Amino acid sequence: MITEKHLSLREFKEIVCDGKAVAIDGVVLDKVSRNHEFLKGFASNKIIYGINTGFGPMAQYRVSEENLVALQYNLIRSHSSGSGRPIDPILVRALLLARLNNFLQGYSGVHPELVHLLVALLNKQVYPCIYEHGGVGASGDLVQLAHLALTLIGEGEVWYKNELRDTAEVFAELGITPLKIHVREGLALINGTSAMTGIALINLLQAKKLLEWSVFLSAMTNEVVEAYDDHFSHELNHVKHHPGQQVVAAMLRKLLGDSHMIRSRKKHLYEGDKMDQDVFEDKVQEYYSLRCITQVLGPVLDTITQAEKVILAEFNSVNDNPIIDHENANIFHGGNFHGDYVSLEMDKLKIAITKLSMLSERQLNYLLNAKLNEKFPPFLNLGTLGLNFGMQGMQFTATSTVAENQTLSNPMYIHSIPNNNDNQDIVSMGCNAALLTRRVIGNSFEVLAIQMMTILQAVDYLGCTDRMAASTLNMYKQIRAIFPVFIDDQPRYKDLEKVKRYFENAEPVVTHPATSTIERVA
Repeated sequence: MITEKHLSLREFKEIVCDGKAVAIDGVVLDKVSRNHEFLKGFASNKIIYGINTGFGPMAQYRVSEENLVALQYNLIRSHSSGSGRPIDPILVRALLLARLNNFLQGYSGVHPELVHLLVALLNKQVYPCIYEHGGVGASGDLVQLAHLALTLIGEGEVWYKNELRDTAEVFAELGITPLKIHVREGLALINGTSAMTGIALINLLQAKKLLEWSVFLSAMTNEVVEAYDDHFSHELNHVKHHPGQQVVAAMLRKLLGDSHMIRSRKKHLYEGDKMDQDVFEDKVQEYYSLRCITQVLGPVLDTITQAEKVILAEFNSVNDNPIIDHENANIFHGGNFHGDYVSLEMDKLKIAITKLSMLSERQLNYLLNAKLNEKFPPFLNLGTLGLNFGMQGMQFTATSTVAENQTLSNPMYIHSIPNNNDNQDIVSMGCNAALLTRRVIGNSFEVLAIQMMTILQAVDYLGCTDRMAASTLNMYKQIRAIFPVFIDDQPRYKDLEKVKRYFENAEPVVTHPATSTIERVA
């Protein structure tokens, strides 16, 4: 039940990802209705943008009374001009909820019929066909949201049961009545940040998973190389006053607390006759990709935390224009549809996730390079050196994918291009930023999957399952169930896909109150 209370990320996930049905509290619906009735009365004999004027730079032209409804339909149809790939249905579901939540604030002047129609699409799992290319994020996601509006008036195409079909056909089959334009439903639908915001919230959910997997894989990597424990100790990390670093350190301690492979510096370097040696057999300090995990992943966590705060604020905000304020009996024109908040956070998030993928690639390289680790055969080759190749081919994929992330991490936020007769003279590119961040996140799951496959080969080379921590041993068993140990060379791309999908779909594997929305520890 959606009430006047702001929705949380957990509630967003339950509806969008878990398929929970949507119901609207009567108090909320009453507010929407009162707002609509106010607009109908207030707009009479007044010049109101988007009600009886043209749009954008053509707002100087008055539209006659008999053409007001046609004006709204023209707006929807003319802006349904997207191109490129269709947006994934899960992202469209997120967009639908974001747009619905905007209208439920009761400042958009829409008829309650629109709210009920959006609820029906969500509950019947009918998703408008919306394209990636089009929105510049200034009047919001104009083009993407126009394709949503096109569906609502019964036109265009929808995804239903994994098939792309004509909207009118699906509506007739399900008994859904297309939207009737009342006053300003066309403009209210396409002005706003709901596409970029919905995608951004999905990105946040997946970014949280990536962070937890990265901590987990970092722990396993430290375990198989038998690293020292002081770099994730409370004593070292609490003197650096960044919350993300301290949380990551606590997560590592939770994972590795019962490991019999992690070493104590005191035992191995501070005691005994070590001072009699001129060349130490034990490494005094690990490479940075092993020793600086809390300092690298801490900023990633802090970035995710900040992005969640900002994007949830946007999700629960009124982001169209003008704002219909029935409480103060007025209408306010401005730019709440501008997407800079989302665009900037998505740029920061994709940079942070790219750094996470770079850490994974460096840890992977350490495990595969025998000259560095001085512990494993080259490329974790469990077969015959020279004849077999182990993980050599997989490393190329990880390296090239990280390189792509690095290029994709150039910011969209500063790529403003004036358009719309220079009416939109500074824009956010927010939907582009959110979509590029999604691609970086997907790439990063691939890189971490390759790292996991390599770690499992290392575990089997060492035969160390009896010394592993309970949590890492449990994960070893779970992944080995879908990716068995291998010696002979075979194509591994299907194994990579299986492990990647496992990572994307699994519940969090190591959680902390400051990081998780799902309180479960495996």
